[in-house]
Amino acid sequence: MKNLFDLKDKVIAVTGAAGVLAGGTAKYLQEQGAYVIYLDLKQEQVDQTVAEAKKISEKCCGYACNVLDQAVLDSVYQKIMTTLGRVDVLINGAGGNMPGATIGPDQDVFDLKMEDYSKVLDLNLKGTVMPTLTFARAFKAQKSGCVINFSSMSATQALTRVLGYSNGKAAVDNFTKWMATEMAMKYGSGVRVNALAPGFFIGNQNRALLVKEDGSYTERGQQVIGKTPFRRFGEQEEVYGTIHYLISEAAKFVTGVIVPVDGGFSAYTGV
Repeated sequence: MKNLFDLKDKVIAVTGAAGVLAGGTAKYLQEQGAYVIYLDLKQEQVDQTVAEAKKISEKCCGYACNVLDQAVLDSVYQKIMTTLGRVDVLINGAGGNMPGATIGPDQDVFDLKMEDYSKVLDLNLKGTVMPTLTFARAFKAQKSGCVINFSSMSATQALTRVLGYSNGKAAVDNFTKWMATEMAMKYGSGVRVNALAPGFFIGNQNRALLVKEDGSYTERGQQVIGKTPFRRFGEQEEVYGTIHYLISEAAKFVTGVIVPVDGGFSAYTGV
């Protein structure tokens, strides 16, 4: 019987691949037999990440790639197509936040720094749209391909403080549905676009916000745990299976969805 989850020799490009969730996912997919292209902003980070990935297999490469620079995106895309001849999957893992786009506990919305707000919107929305439009050229020609975007729990509900990030990720949800419809109607059912909405995972960007130095939860961390029925934060490997499914033949009739991986956070009102 055909293995619907077989990823052997699929060519997968991952932006933000030096990060925790996107980077861990990239290595997992490489372990499953895929050829993984590690993309991140700084060459030093890419080199370190690829050096670690080479310990898994030789089926990988990496490029420094600013997802907000179309000339760089075009150059990287052309190198990949010249070297490998195809791309089967794009995972948009690049994203992030800035203090000026966040409303601190002693601030209100009028303290928002519009310059930082714009940068966060660009990174999370345009940093998803621009790589997608670049790599989708291959999907158009191949009549096959898959995009996975990273959404957030803040996209569909009023999660306090993270205004810019929330607005950017809400737009990513809309773009996911829009692009899924556009690709399918123009280029057929072989091209699919979906998103993953992680719950709360501890990473470098949010560690101090959620966990104290002694390992206990901050007030913010306690609020998150109180609204998470699993009563814990996620482990990074807990996103791998959902992404594996979404890019595999097992999900070939699935497009335009945003899948929560959140320990029940999005299902629970807190009462």
